[in-house]
Amino acid sequence: MGRQTYLWRRSAVYYARMDVPKDLVTALGTTTLKKSLRTTDEATAKRRLLPVVDQWHRDFDELRAKRALAKEDIEVAIWELYTKRLDQDEATRRSLPTQNDIDQAMERAVERVQREEIDIKDPLAVLNVSLEVQVLKDRLAGPESVEAKARRIKLTQLRKQLARNETALVDHEVEDFLARNKLVLAAESPDRLALAKSLMRTEIEVLRRTLERDEGNYTGVPLDPIVKPANAARRAVAGPGESVMEVFKVYAAENPNQVKPDTLNQARRDVGLFAQFVGHTCPITLIDKKQVREWKALLLKYPVKATESKAFEGMSFEQTVKHNAQVGKPTITPRTVNRHLSSLGAFCRWLVSHGYLDQNPVDGMTINKEKHSKTLTFNAEQLNTIFRSPLFTGCQGADQPRLMKKPGNVMIRDHQYWVPLIMLFSGARPGEIGQLTINDVRQEHGHWIMHITDDGEGEKSVKNDNSRRILPLHQELIELGLTDHHARLKKAGNTRLFPEATRNSRGQMMADFSRMFSRYLSGLGFKNGRGYSLYSFRHGAADALRRAGYLDHQFKFLMGHGDTSMTGRYGMIPQGMLDQRVELVNAIAYPGLDIEHLKKL
Repeated sequence: MGRQTYLWRRSAVYYARMDVPKDLVTALGTTTLKKSLRTTDEATAKRRLLPVVDQWHRDFDELRAKRALAKEDIEVAIWELYTKRLDQDEATRRSLPTQNDIDQAMERAVERVQREEIDIKDPLAVLNVSLEVQVLKDRLAGPESVEAKARRIKLTQLRKQLARNETALVDHEVEDFLARNKLVLAAESPDRLALAKSLMRTEIEVLRRTLERDEGNYTGVPLDPIVKPANAARRAVAGPGESVMEVFKVYAAENPNQVKPDTLNQARRDVGLFAQFVGHTCPITLIDKKQVREWKALLLKYPVKATESKAFEGMSFEQTVKHNAQVGKPTITPRTVNRHLSSLGAFCRWLVSHGYLDQNPVDGMTINKEKHSKTLTFNAEQLNTIFRSPLFTGCQGADQPRLMKKPGNVMIRDHQYWVPLIMLFSGARPGEIGQLTINDVRQEHGHWIMHITDDGEGEKSVKNDNSRRILPLHQELIELGLTDHHARLKKAGNTRLFPEATRNSRGQMMADFSRMFSRYLSGLGFKNGRGYSLYSFRHGAADALRRAGYLDHQFKFLMGHGDTSMTGRYGMIPQGMLDQRVELVNAIAYPGLDIEHLKKL
């Protein structure tokens, strides 16, 4: 299956376009989302695409986090409305005037006439002074009052509309209940109609009680059997801004761990699944270990790609797990379960530090599992095979992977050539290399360095705080011509070292090349499952430093794993420290590796 893209061109204008997940089609009422990017330029369109796609994914996650309407919800809605309306009616009746109030109003009117404040020959003046008295009298008129007559008219209208399945008179009540309880119902769904009709029947019972009270009868009870106290215990309802996903929005905006947008979106989906389980109205302060334990137990039974499967279309998290017990779809791995727990755990750590929780309920919950097969490193023979292959020595074309595998006269010297070599002699991550700017590569104290940072021009990012660091350029990279490449691009006015390297629709730098390189390795004949990849160069650099006699803690900062202090953030490093790093980086060596031919090309 081809990789999904979201960029679409129509009449020269670019659009963002995305298929709605099957489980959300009913709720959204459409199968496809489209939005104009308001440009005819492809590069501009790509820059504008990512925020639109991210927002759509957030909308999907929030919609999934809402729960479906249950029978118990309708019972709660009915009794809430019934008691609320009668309480309001009683409050109104407590403010009704007494006969003494009417007598005093009459006396005030007579006094104004006697003081000749009112011209009794002026009909409008007489009407105005008597209006206050008439209003007070009407409010005490019981069944004959204007308010009572209005109630009888409304009762008649409710009955007529109920018979015709017309719900306009209670639509506002339906919307209010759904919003307060974070429930999702399609506009034309049978469940929505059922809720609306139930509330209409409730309003009818309320009007019956109020008309009885107009005659002094407070003994009336509901005749409609659905109007009764709710049997279900009412779920705790979070106050404004205190539900799981509402607080997650604050957490995401703060992004305390400075994770990448794609990682944050994944966490939003994972936590959204937990919110769906505990109920989207659950107060954030009530999250506890019991809830996490029960959620984890269900995650172990949760099917792979459930939201994309027609078998689970329209089902909630718990309904999906229950249905999968019958259909038997493959379930997610313990590793994926741990990813969900990790997302929730990071969120809960933030909740503890901000006073929402006393302790992290996810602590100790992860599943002990066998380590997955680690990334393999290349031996000297394999490295020589790679660097003598067409991608590095000349191929038939740079635009299509199949042409890169065939020997030819096209010399690739962009990021596809340089990233593997830089990884081999630095241990840097591919995304860190791909986003380097011209200013990030420079001379300090007589040494060439590359500054890995999220500062500067463009959409740059780092994995975490420790990823910001200064790496000297290995002497082999200089001899291979990396600084010459830098000089050429700088002279041409480029701001980036590898301008052809782009981010995918999820904002990931070098992800497309990483996949392509894995396929390229397969074509060379020694790809072993998930063992060999672009990251094999990074792991190889670590092994090379170990062979040189260094311990992991001595070079972990080079890999972006250790404490890089302030040098990585500000790009300044004392000469003595830099000299030590130069010695460390140049210790990366591969006995048997022969790349002299690349220095001559």
